[in-house]
Amino acid sequence: MCSIPFSVLMCVYKNDNFSYFKMAIESVLNQTIRPSEIILVIDGPVPKETRDIIHDIAFKNKDIFNFIDLKLNVGHGKAKNIGLEKCNNELVAIMDSDDICTKDRFEKQLLYFKKYPETSILGGTISEFNKNINISLGKRIIPTTHSEIKKFLKKRCPMNHMTVMFRKSKVIESGGYLDWHYNEDYFLWIRMYLSGAIFANLNDVIVYARVNDKFYLRRGGWKYFVSESKLQYYMFQKNIINIFMLIFNIVIRFFVQFVVPNKFREWLFLNFFRK
Repeated sequence: MCSIPFSVLMCVYKNDNFSYFKMAIESVLNQTIRPSEIILVIDGPVPKETRDIIHDIAFKNKDIFNFIDLKLNVGHGKAKNIGLEKCNNELVAIMDSDDICTKDRFEKQLLYFKKYPETSILGGTISEFNKNINISLGKRIIPTTHSEIKKFLKKRCPMNHMTVMFRKSKVIESGGYLDWHYNEDYFLWIRMYLSGAIFANLNDVIVYARVNDKFYLRRGGWKYFVSESKLQYYMFQKNIINIFMLIFNIVIRFFVQFVVPNKFREWLFLNFFRK
């Protein structure tokens, strides 16, 4: 067993399903290696059911559980930054409020950091599901080595955000989470790339990610297309991609995110962007 101390950072807000949230946090607690601390940011007012779950878990896990109760909703980026500042350990694992960790997620990640201490950020594969965790809709498999990830980053987001464990100092050095419509994570990975961070991903499924029709809807529309196009232009400005790749990336995104209807977008994701 690996004894490296680490924190888990989670955020929850009013629209999160309270029963999914309970399953998510239970999957963090029921690990082969328990976290040294769990920092939960309550991003504005939440339903009574969610608050009851938080207080119950806080009471049962006083030794590791801390929550930050924000009076107003500040958004994903700011909420994560607030939580990150409160994390007492260099290694921080991100966990979403409706996903489920495999029981050995943290053990596998800690062993990797122990073996490769130069690593700045480590993610892994996700298996997507809707209602039944045993029925996989597809796996988002991403490159595993630093060189492959740097190359992939020029086309698409190279990390599954809900799987990552990173060095707090490297994230802060890159500016932390900054608001960018549905793309705070991709924007952070780009800035970490620019700061010389070392990336890696595990081949293993380490998180079961919950998806529904709204998942594909959120990955479309004008606002999402503009957000992603601006990210591509940012990479062009920083000399990560050239003008030809910029145009290619924007054209592909215009078709997938704005032109096609939601049902066809879902089909594209499941048949071309998942395995």
